[in-house]
Amino acid sequence: MAQGDPAIERREGWLAEVWRRIAAARWVLFVSALMFLVLVASQRLAPVEGLAGFVLLALAAFAGAAQDIAVQPAVASKTDRLDDESVRRFADLLAEPCLVLNRRGLVVHKNPPAIRQFPSSIVGSPIALSIRNPSLTEAMDKVRGSGVPQQIELHLHRPTETWYRVSVAPLSLPDGNGREQGELLVLTLYNLTEQKRLDALRADFIANASHEMRTPLTSLMGFIDTLLGPAARDAAARERFLGIMRSQAERMSRLIDDMLSLSRIELRQHVHPTGTVDLVGLVRRVTDGLEMQAGEAGVAINLDLPDTPLEVTGDETELFEVVENLIDNAIKYGADGGRIDVSAAVAQDRPEPAVRLAVTDYGAGIEGEHVPRLTERFYRVDAESSRKKKGTGLGLAIVKHIVNRHRGTLTIRSRVGGGTRVEVVLPR
Repeated sequence: MAQGDPAIERREGWLAEVWRRIAAARWVLFVSALMFLVLVASQRLAPVEGLAGFVLLALAAFAGAAQDIAVQPAVASKTDRLDDESVRRFADLLAEPCLVLNRRGLVVHKNPPAIRQFPSSIVGSPIALSIRNPSLTEAMDKVRGSGVPQQIELHLHRPTETWYRVSVAPLSLPDGNGREQGELLVLTLYNLTEQKRLDALRADFIANASHEMRTPLTSLMGFIDTLLGPAARDAAARERFLGIMRSQAERMSRLIDDMLSLSRIELRQHVHPTGTVDLVGLVRRVTDGLEMQAGEAGVAINLDLPDTPLEVTGDETELFEVVENLIDNAIKYGADGGRIDVSAAVAQDRPEPAVRLAVTDYGAGIEGEHVPRLTERFYRVDAESSRKKKGTGLGLAIVKHIVNRHRGTLTIRSRVGGGTRVEVVLPR
């Protein structure tokens, strides 16, 4: 049977004992505090005398409460802790956090996952002190009133934003004579945070993709209507419009290709590649293919590569896409600098054998606030400029997913006026 940490249980027991004493002596403490405040306010007692008197009376009330608790151990054991071993065992076997409450809403048992995820919920204290949520309170009241299990979604903001699906179910335990000794409430919490995150990502992706597709589609429809109407016999306008339409169609084609590529990579995200790729030869092939594009942009590509192969474990097609995206981005957005440096070498600062690939441009650079978001899907520092340069907003997102699949790391450094450097470290 899985048991909780003895130290944690001892601490919770001590805190529960303090809570019971405070609850038992609460009225005495309240009346005493009020009385001494009145005496001090009327200057019949000095503040120090009043404080000393209240402390002595509070200690006496705590001692009396302790005797009352000691005189009635059976009542405390039945109401503030769970004695049924079978229920404890069953709760401790659950993989999800499970809290068992009595009818007063006091926690009488929590399993190890609940101890880890809800450290502020103390055995013997009200559940409302650790989980404050009106929906949970309402669900508990419904279960007490009807005996029908309830399910709710619980959204917690502290210490981090977390979503749970909470099942609240009644549990009646018979006593030794076959009669019910009291009804318990069993709270089981299923973590929905990752599912909520994925749903939000999916919704954002669909919204962004729809927005990106709408613009070229609207443009195409407008030019088609113009060609069918006013410009039907205008050869010059027809030639110009057809060129624009081809450009918009190519933009949609690039966007669809990138979306399919990203989807394909995500499907294999957790399958690590097993092939071997020579990174030096791959970089040379990519730069040869982009040489014309670099020439048109007025950019010189400088290679700093070893003479011998640098082999890494990976998928050649995907790594080709990584290098191509990085150099293509450097040409598009760093052309102002006039040159791009591409280097590959053994990563000496890594505990495991690895290769570092770096692509550096000397263009305008990027403000620091944008750098952490560059790998987000469809994120652009300047959307209009990116579209003019035929960017889809998915290139670095694809790079990030491929590098993650290869168990590598991606680092982006940039400053305004100082260019941008992107480093990819891949295991050998």
